[in-house]
Amino acid sequence: MFKQYLFFILLLFLAIGYFYPAIGLLALLCMLAPIVIAPFKGRYWCGNFCPRGNFYDQVIAKISPQKPIPKFFHSIYIRLVALAIIMTVFTLQMLYAWGNFDAMGLVFLRIIFITTLIGIALGVIYHHRTWCSFCPMGTLATWLSTKRSKPLAVSEQCVSCSLCTKACPFDLQPYTAKGSKAGFTHGDCLKCNRCTAACPKNALDF
Repeated sequence: MFKQYLFFILLLFLAIGYFYPAIGLLALLCMLAPIVIAPFKGRYWCGNFCPRGNFYDQVIAKISPQKPIPKFFHSIYIRLVALAIIMTVFTLQMLYAWGNFDAMGLVFLRIIFITTLIGIALGVIYHHRTWCSFCPMGTLATWLSTKRSKPLAVSEQCVSCSLCTKACPFDLQPYTAKGSKAGFTHGDCLKCNRCTAACPKNALDF
């Protein structure tokens, strides 16, 4: 149950950071977590524990038109551009602020606030998880995921109805791995269990 309230961490983080910028340094933990977990569980953090992802799920999803995320946002090009821009801006600002905890914390707060606003804008135009398709930390987690990173088993009970794809934030196709011993191992899978909940045959299981 607590998972549906994780977005409060994001809101409190930004609110407290307004008065005490140094708290922004704690964002480093949330940025490193998906990367550390990725080799073992893929993008599990993104789909289950990311406060911003939870904010999109619990708040923005209610006003999102839920249109399919344009393939452009999944492309390697925009992912590299987003990663390059964020890391360049972050590095330059951090070098300038180095040694001042408030200024360093403000660097994190500023980037999180701006990127969250971008995610909100994309969420009310397309799908509420559009930002997650090219989020720099999510991208790194995708690249670090392996075929053993918590795969999704698809049993022979699957009837290829594609309801799992309709439920998936990224329009992934778990049913294509029906009967495969390796299971469904797409690097972008958020391990959010929306597909397992939508399956009428209970054919999917992590």
